[in-house]
Amino acid sequence: MLQRSILRLLRSGISQTNHSRSKALPVLANAKCYATFESDKPNFPGSRSEFVSKPEFLDPDSVEGIPVYRALNHDGTFIDESQDPKLDEATVIKMYKDMTLLNTMDRVLYDSQRQGRISFYMTNYGEEGAHIGSAAALDPGDLIFGQYREAGVLMWRGFPLQQFMNQCYGNDKDWGKGRQMPVHYGSKEHNFVTISSTLATQMPQAAGSAYAYKMKQNGLCVVCYFGEGAASEGDAHAAFNFAGVLNCPVIFFCRNNGYAISTPTKDQYRGDGIASRASGYGMPTIRVDGNDVFAVYNATKLSREICVSQFRPVLIEAMTYRIGHHSTSDDSSAYRSVDEVSHWDQSDNPITRLRNYMVNQSWWDEEKEKQWKLDSRKMVMKAFAGAESEKRGRPESLFEDVYDEMPPHIAQQMEEMKAHVKMYKEHYPLEHYKPMS
Repeated sequence: MLQRSILRLLRSGISQTNHSRSKALPVLANAKCYATFESDKPNFPGSRSEFVSKPEFLDPDSVEGIPVYRALNHDGTFIDESQDPKLDEATVIKMYKDMTLLNTMDRVLYDSQRQGRISFYMTNYGEEGAHIGSAAALDPGDLIFGQYREAGVLMWRGFPLQQFMNQCYGNDKDWGKGRQMPVHYGSKEHNFVTISSTLATQMPQAAGSAYAYKMKQNGLCVVCYFGEGAASEGDAHAAFNFAGVLNCPVIFFCRNNGYAISTPTKDQYRGDGIASRASGYGMPTIRVDGNDVFAVYNATKLSREICVSQFRPVLIEAMTYRIGHHSTSDDSSAYRSVDEVSHWDQSDNPITRLRNYMVNQSWWDEEKEKQWKLDSRKMVMKAFAGAESEKRGRPESLFEDVYDEMPPHIAQQMEEMKAHVKMYKEHYPLEHYKPMS
């Protein structure tokens, strides 16, 4: 009943056409922008309210929390059969394989960092359902702005496993030419904007890009991923406000995984999560079980319909849990118990829930699981070995791609660098780099 109510609300928003919304605008434009003493209802600009004769405070502690939309039980059965998106076998198996391949890649690259082979890494454990469920519901042409824990979105879109490895190693074959920290992926081919280290930088950029899409009328939308910690940044509020006021077709997708580095949500904000902020900025919103790949798929698909049909921003809050450390620079045992992590890993694992569904459909069994574990491990290790065997780019590439034509003062700096490195070459690991020209 709860799920049907939420989806009915979303669908009722979808049925409201641009035409019907625009018809109301002349009435508002001609209305008086002040309230008279004789009026029963105020006409204050910027609000929709009524007069009351006694002071009344809105107490957020007395309001029930926004409900969480869930479609799939832990045993792989649907709570309400009407919520089954009826995805075909090939699509569901791809979902599962991408989620588990991401898991395998995480283990290998995490260990690689611990061995000193790469400088940094961030795992995606526990959040695979939010990645794949949302990515599967989007158009490949939709523009993605990620934060730093959305590798599954890129994997769904076909970003090569070898490129994940090349990027983390920063070698000469990396499409980003080794100029970014590990896990800062980007691909023009896959409509995925290169990740920035600075928290929430991508959010106002996403609002601006969505406004451009609105002007172009291209039938696409922008999707901006961020964590609940990033929602405390000023950039988040600027992005929400711009998108709401300018009616930008952007999905703000919040991964609320319980912790912003070492800070739990109870120490980040007092209100009811991130979804509660949407109304203040005039955005439709939905809170979804981020560990339920089908619930995420359904919510994202409906949100996208609102974006492209009504030119409105939508906020999705995916409730999940970060199983791994925040990054290889973090030790989460310092601020949460092993029992807490084990509870979430065992009781609400998105991969296990999807596998149960596939088994119920006779699409998966123990033999297929065993074979896929072997195959996926081989794929990851092959890409890993390939990335490690490649040298890094030429040192002078540091000075390239800044200007269309390199100006004289930059060229002079480059020559000074080359002369310095040649003079003191014993202090630089030049054997790991492509030779300078």
